[in-house]
Amino acid sequence: MPGSLEFTGEQVVEQPIILRIQYNEQNFDMQFPAADATITTGEGVVWYDVRGLHDVELIAKYGKHFDIHPLVLEDILHTRQRPKFEEYGNDVFTIVQSLTYDESSGELFTEQIALYFGENYLLSFQENSDDTFAAVRERLESGSGRIRSRKVDYLAYALIDNVVDNYFHVLDQIEKSMEQLEDQISTAPSENTKEHIHHLKFQLLTLRKSVVPLREAINRFSRCESLFINKSSEVFLRDLYDHVIRIADLVDTYRDMVNGLQELYLSELSMRMNKIIQLLTIITTIFVPLTFLAGVYGMNFKNIPELSWHYGYFYLLGLMAIISIVLVFYFRKRKWL
Repeated sequence: MPGSLEFTGEQVVEQPIILRIQYNEQNFDMQFPAADATITTGEGVVWYDVRGLHDVELIAKYGKHFDIHPLVLEDILHTRQRPKFEEYGNDVFTIVQSLTYDESSGELFTEQIALYFGENYLLSFQENSDDTFAAVRERLESGSGRIRSRKVDYLAYALIDNVVDNYFHVLDQIEKSMEQLEDQISTAPSENTKEHIHHLKFQLLTLRKSVVPLREAINRFSRCESLFINKSSEVFLRDLYDHVIRIADLVDTYRDMVNGLQELYLSELSMRMNKIIQLLTIITTIFVPLTFLAGVYGMNFKNIPELSWHYGYFYLLGLMAIISIVLVFYFRKRKWL
């Protein structure tokens, strides 16, 4: 039923990890409360980072405390959602996809990250225990930059920007894989090359499915009229939108490049086949006159004057050798060999 809470992903952590951060311009506090600990808020901004979604009761607990709509909780637990941005009253809910690329296997792994935030609090939910937002937390802890002096809307921007920045790293790794694949095609294409090309196309398709909806979500975020989203944050959201546009363009460019690699692979195979056929044709051409001479003097007619020559056999072999040398010289001069 709509709004029913049921975890649909795979459990990847044994126990959920909860990180509670509370900060303002002067103070910073970080704790790891237990799952059954009391949820509290206070002065400044409170950020609960929840890693691991298999505990439905824990998610429902946060939903009850912060009065989160059941449909939002359902989307948090259903881990195959498209990136999106929605407003529930003054509260804001968004989903993004965090990406990780394994160069050794060529696999692209996606992880759903859900953000729900209100006037002075933010909740982040992710599937596994990876410290995705370590860079943002370090900035908060050190007090560097403007993040501690800003409100919750800037924290949401910083978290999404952290995810989007990792997209560029993933694209760099994919570009490196494409360069290696291009070198392989140019030097020694193997039977697995075609599979690698199709696998890379599939990874780029997965990446595009994460980027294109995110573009619309960030656009809606930048136009959000919620009361606690400051006008001063709009310039940062527009910059984030420009980054997503750039990533989408790069994905489309890389897809065209992969299609070009496929054409290069087929062209390389065709060229190699042509070279083989050319070599076999040249060999056949050389042996045609030799076969003709051998056929003529292999006939069983008695009235063949050359058969009675004392050195006829050696003359014939010499003639065959001269014909072969002349043909090889001619082919090399025409650059056929």
